[in-house]
Amino acid sequence: MVKTNLIAHITRQMSGFSKGQRRIAQYILEHYDTAAFLTASRLGGMVGVSESTVVRFATELGFDGYPHLQKAMQELIRSKLTSMQRVEVTRSLMTDEQVPGHIMQCDVDNIRQSLEELPADVFQGAVDTLVKARKVYIFGAGSCRALANFAAYYLKLLLPDIHLLYTSSETEILEEMVHIGQEDAILGISFPRYSSKAVKTMHFAHSRGARVIVITDSQISPIAEYASYLLLAHSDMATIVDSLVAPLSILNALIVAVSLRRMEENRKTLGELEQLWEKYQVYQPFDQLT
Repeated sequence: MVKTNLIAHITRQMSGFSKGQRRIAQYILEHYDTAAFLTASRLGGMVGVSESTVVRFATELGFDGYPHLQKAMQELIRSKLTSMQRVEVTRSLMTDEQVPGHIMQCDVDNIRQSLEELPADVFQGAVDTLVKARKVYIFGAGSCRALANFAAYYLKLLLPDIHLLYTSSETEILEEMVHIGQEDAILGISFPRYSSKAVKTMHFAHSRGARVIVITDSQISPIAEYASYLLLAHSDMATIVDSLVAPLSILNALIVAVSLRRMEENRKTLGELEQLWEKYQVYQPFDQLT
């Protein structure tokens, strides 16, 4: 089922639902931004039906259980939630005392699910592309800019030509990429709410024949269609902040894999850097720490 048609699908099925299922359907149609983040038990409690009724409702819609229906609702609305709506959803899900446990457990779940769904061949293909590229461009907008900065910092230590696209001007981004071609690669990072600049940047790189490595949350992400290598990272958390723990973990894995692949080439460079850091006292000497 195309997930963006979920609302229309529920509406078409309405006449065939039982009384309890119609109550679930009506709640989802009116409050899908909240329903997407409720467990089957809590959703049933909200409308006055049993958890098993909610599970049967998901099956009636053609899903393999409630978790698949829940994921469909989340993918439908996550890119549409405003910041204030995210705060309101968060308040409906947890009390102040529950925040640390709820948020950190969400992060743990996001990493676990991302690892389970990470294809080894796609990951290795992305590593090969980074290692062999003449030049690697890196782009992330909004909160993803922090991830782009992180990736650029470490990859500059390991690869000969890394270019961080840091500007917020679409014109300047295209100007900085004017020489990108088939021998180059770009690493693009985007999560809901998706940046239009990220979409245009990946489209341009793809149109010039560059290899495109995409880290995003879904195959229906607007930058996924331009990916030569698509690395999906779960970020399921409807709060004021984006859960970027899983994409950061994937970046960590990419950086470590690149460092191992280029161990001999980087031995001299890293040794020279250590000498420079010591000579210019970049880091506080360990024996001076108290």
